[in-house]
Amino acid sequence: MKDFSVAAVFSNHMVLQRNKIINIFGYGEEDTFISVSLYNSKNQLLSKNSTSVTNGRWEVQLEEQKEQENCSLKVNDITFTDIAIGEVWLAGGQSNMEFELQNCVEGPAALADKKDPKVRFYYTNKIAWKDESYYEAERNTSWQTWDSEWKKAWSAVGFFFAKKLAKDTGCIVGVIGCNWGGTSASAWMRKEYLEKDDDLRTYLTEQEEATKGKSIEEQCKEYEDYEKENDVWQKECAKLYETQPGITWAQVEEKLGKCKWPGPKSCKNPYRPCGLYDCMLSRIIPYTIKGVIWYQGESDDHKPAMYAKLFSTMIDNWRTDWKDNLLPFIFVQLPCHRYEQDKDFKHWCFIREAQAKVHSTVKNAWMTVALDLGKYNDIHPTQKEELGYRMENTALACVYQTKKEEDCLAPQLESAIFIGDRVKLSFLNAKKGFVYKEDKKEKDELIKLEKIQGNDLPEDFTAFEVAGEDKVYYPAKFYLGTKTDGLNTITLYSKEVAFPKYARYAWYNYGPVTIYGKNNLPLAPFRTDEYDSFTSTDHAAIQQVMTVNS
Repeated sequence: MKDFSVAAVFSNHMVLQRNKIINIFGYGEEDTFISVSLYNSKNQLLSKNSTSVTNGRWEVQLEEQKEQENCSLKVNDITFTDIAIGEVWLAGGQSNMEFELQNCVEGPAALADKKDPKVRFYYTNKIAWKDESYYEAERNTSWQTWDSEWKKAWSAVGFFFAKKLAKDTGCIVGVIGCNWGGTSASAWMRKEYLEKDDDLRTYLTEQEEATKGKSIEEQCKEYEDYEKENDVWQKECAKLYETQPGITWAQVEEKLGKCKWPGPKSCKNPYRPCGLYDCMLSRIIPYTIKGVIWYQGESDDHKPAMYAKLFSTMIDNWRTDWKDNLLPFIFVQLPCHRYEQDKDFKHWCFIREAQAKVHSTVKNAWMTVALDLGKYNDIHPTQKEELGYRMENTALACVYQTKKEEDCLAPQLESAIFIGDRVKLSFLNAKKGFVYKEDKKEKDELIKLEKIQGNDLPEDFTAFEVAGEDKVYYPAKFYLGTKTDGLNTITLYSKEVAFPKYARYAWYNYGPVTIYGKNNLPLAPFRTDEYDSFTSTDHAAIQQVMTVNS
């Protein structure tokens, strides 16, 4: 028999998507005959199909199946067992999706629970360059159950999302981890999708300029030399933080020299455009999935004005390759965050705005607001359970349609009316009204951050601001709507602005979160008019800390 293989994403314990055509695929010698059969727990045939290898690859489709367990799959003479048919979601993005269960606040309690949460995980091979070690490592990947010792390294957000979804749907949930800390969305896209737009093409041209004239061998050596140097630097950095918890990033770099992360632009650098699409995502396409949960945006904060275009194009790329134009995307709007020594660049405001735009313009893409789940001076909030649950509620409302959207989606600006000295704002997902919650902790931290920059926060500062024709913003007083004037409204005013023309809320990288809908979800940040653009490439001094240690 000619040689063939099944893609590494297929293994014992795998979860196949229920109620959708099931794609099975792999590689092999030309014209090799492939026969695929799926059996239930009683070894009764559920579906069968066959094909031949063409251009080194084969793919077959099996019929839709209802949820069930203890199935088996036979591909020629290879048999996979303990297969579940349930719900499958891909967990994509960067380090906050990568953040491991063992490292989050809720992790120890979750890991100590012996009861099977009906969640299984597959992690795509996390090597960013295809050499022999890449393929060997890929062959050693497999689906993991709750009995696996590696459950501690599962995505915390992915786990809590899946755990709640398994309970609410009554079937096993599989998560495919496909994430890498510090990555731009451009790393997860095919070249053709970046090439067709002038703005997005800059991700490619910057890479091309940096590597011009360098051979593959030279680029690989340059990156390998950097990796060795960076490994030493990171270990020394970790020691400093351990022995001197209050040390600043500037002091770290003064002692150790400048951190060179993310390293030289190179064909081997995992942060290169299209690199992780090629080495990770393409290796699991078109494994049948229900949808995608996505947490990313931090590493594109140097180009926030084009993030809506970048992210929506990435979604289009993935849907095209999965041959599913309505593939659901549930994504996180970036929370509050700012490092102590940095001024408020407001670049995350523009990323959040771009994410809100994708939510409102891209069909079957829904935003989960997490403004209140950020952490002062740390880009990696360690509490992940609430976010996983919020994303799952978004899925229940928008994908499974077993809950109402108004109960599961955060309030978002719908319209603004400027009348005299007042601004009346109306919001979606707020039919029952709003609740004000004082946020003294974050306000005090914002005062501290601004003092470091030599600024004083106005005493009457609220998260709301208004501006007149001069576009100079002042803190605004506000009152929440009533049954008479509309529970879903908030009215703003300021003695400093006689005739307001602009209004905004939580327009900062980090600050107090004070307004919640009656569904207990935070009001999404907004501004009423996009009159200015963002062209600065300044960003946080500790951009390097986008990655998490394994």
